[in-house]
Amino acid sequence: MVAFRVSERSRAVHLTVGEPSIPEGAAEVLSVIGRAYVVLDAVNGVVRANPSAYAYGLVRGHHLVHEEVLELVDRVRADGIIVDRRYELPRGPVGQGVLVVQLRVAPVTDEYILLLADDRSEISRTEAMRHDFVANVSHELKTPVGAISLLAEAIDDAADDEEAVRRFAGRLGVESARLAALVQDIIELSRLQAKDTVRAGQPVDLNRTVTEAVDRSRLQAEARNIDIKVAGQVDGPVYGDPDQLMTALRNLIDNAVRYSPDDTTVGVGLKSVRGLAQVSVTDQGVGIPEDEQDRIFERFYRIDAARSRQTGGTGLGLSIVKHVISNHGGEVTVWSQPGRGSTFTVRLPEMDPDAGRHVGGAQNARGAIASATGEGAQP
Repeated sequence: MVAFRVSERSRAVHLTVGEPSIPEGAAEVLSVIGRAYVVLDAVNGVVRANPSAYAYGLVRGHHLVHEEVLELVDRVRADGIIVDRRYELPRGPVGQGVLVVQLRVAPVTDEYILLLADDRSEISRTEAMRHDFVANVSHELKTPVGAISLLAEAIDDAADDEEAVRRFAGRLGVESARLAALVQDIIELSRLQAKDTVRAGQPVDLNRTVTEAVDRSRLQAEARNIDIKVAGQVDGPVYGDPDQLMTALRNLIDNAVRYSPDDTTVGVGLKSVRGLAQVSVTDQGVGIPEDEQDRIFERFYRIDAARSRQTGGTGLGLSIVKHVISNHGGEVTVWSQPGRGSTFTVRLPEMDPDAGRHVGGAQNARGAIASATGEGAQP
């Protein structure tokens, strides 16, 4: 019996495995290279990742998210070489937002793989922004500028007719306000396109953001006796830029108020569904025909141009909403029927509870990590 107990104790000692940890100095090397990084074990489990890797959407929990990245890791493990690839990866589990990343995958000893990610989205975003800005300005600013020019000439020609001058001056004021709103929206859209939501991001409480967005729209609603009601809440924060999310949600609420009849109600609902924070904005307006719903998020698209001029719409509000939500890895959808109003729904991934928490580390990574991050590594 004594011999048996000694044998069991010896076996227990040999089966005890310490928690993996990155060797002294290796973590410091990774922290100063300025990239997102992930260390993977032999079964592609994440043993260490920095907050940027979670922010990019590369890692969720203890696993890599994207199949194409996993395939690249398996190839590197099989061939034992360092590989560089550029990928366009989805920003989140829903929506059409894309993150352009340059990946470098390198073996670290026989067991561990190091993945480095460099965000190249800003370069692509800048190119698209330059093209879109030129197109937007040349197409949309001509109308109000031309109208102001014609009204100025009409005022000059009717200088002796006081009633005509007042009428033309009133129209001039309307067109000037429209031009100012249009320029402001173009500036806002350009600013949003130029800002990197990953680098400028932080945990955002959507419950508080919705409350503030409603408060900013309440004065406009009260002027027309429209009641804004908020119900529900989301369970966890989302990762993103609080100013951009505020702009997107306020645009949705402003639109609902703008296109709702007087003495009606605008509803704002919040809830969490399978790791997604969901915000829905419902109005009692005229509704949107089904064949128009796919186009309402396009820049400057208006279903009823005359009504948009009357309500002060520029055609950029929903485009700004879609751009912001896509950049945050989410999606915005619409349900609507003519005569029954519209419901716009925003869905954003809630923050992973493991984000920002370093889990374990790779053993025996000395030297190999420095080699993988160096410029002289094998391409």
